[in-house]
Amino acid sequence: MRKLRIGLYRGTALLPVFLFVLSLAGCGREPLLTRESYVFGTRVEVLIWGEPEDKASHAAASVLQEFDRLHRAYHTWQPSALTALNDAISAGRAHEVSPELAQLIHDAQTISARGDGLFDPGIGLLVKLWGFHDDTFKPQLPDPAKLKALVAAKPSIANLRLEGKCLPSPPKTVGKCLVRSSNPAVALDFGGYLKGVALDRAATLLRAQGIRNALINIGGNIIALGSKGERPWRVGIQQPRGTGPMATLDLRDGEAIGTSGDYQRYFELNGRRYCHLIDPRSGEPAQGTEAVSILIPPGPQAGALSDAATKPLFIAGPDWLAMARKTGIDQAMRVDSQGHVQITAALKSRLKFEQPDIKVEVLP
Repeated sequence: MRKLRIGLYRGTALLPVFLFVLSLAGCGREPLLTRESYVFGTRVEVLIWGEPEDKASHAAASVLQEFDRLHRAYHTWQPSALTALNDAISAGRAHEVSPELAQLIHDAQTISARGDGLFDPGIGLLVKLWGFHDDTFKPQLPDPAKLKALVAAKPSIANLRLEGKCLPSPPKTVGKCLVRSSNPAVALDFGGYLKGVALDRAATLLRAQGIRNALINIGGNIIALGSKGERPWRVGIQQPRGTGPMATLDLRDGEAIGTSGDYQRYFELNGRRYCHLIDPRSGEPAQGTEAVSILIPPGPQAGALSDAATKPLFIAGPDWLAMARKTGIDQAMRVDSQGHVQITAALKSRLKFEQPDIKVEVLP
């Protein structure tokens, strides 16, 4: 008899997060404002420390409003600017896009190229074929012929070309911003990228409103501003096959941390787990890794990198360390399918492992 198991999926419940905020509760006199919502198919939190309630509440509301706008504008399977572009690509037409979407494409292309295309938002049709483009995905394998044909088509975000007045600079041209594709099999899916972009937007919005100390958590992708009073913001990294934190660390001002794992959106058939992280080379869910976590230093794209840059390392499997070096990530940790933990020395110095029996291999 065929055995199956299904992971939680978007639209029905709060997803388990890969990282989570610790030690938020405390004395009732602590000036901490917390606002929560459900966006990007997951739970989001905005925490602001040390500001008057009205100021903090207004700032948090502006962040959640921006999250909702981004979610609606670039939804993968509900009508959005992204689905309109994907329809045009499929039909072989050039399509006019906003400067914002053009910038997202440009930045995603840059990040994708840096990781040898293992992070590729252009493989939306592969994600859909595996059933992960739905709130109620089914535990079944795709049609082999369709999968083979789509892999042979080699869809990639690299196939997209921006023409006209797309980016602030360069190029400095006039007219509309158009997107053309040399490959009609390309379909954009920003599911592994947009949460990180939203973190950067949140940080910018909060700083513009004079908020100096805050923590933004989007389903486990987290960015920190300042500190929580005299203490740093502390977060925990979830055990891939357990409950509670495997390790904890204190985030510094401007740092972002993210994890990709095979325990969020997945199904199992005959004892094999199929997760939503697709290897563009094979067209199949990546195997051999349970989770990858990375810590990104402060910078204008810290959030985006904390989200997108985990994917090449996860998909690279045993070659994750070489990929980390290639992509400029020096603070990273991988848990393989046997539960073996490998971590770079740079990240090991920042983590506190919560269980003494966890065996960790430290790599240079």
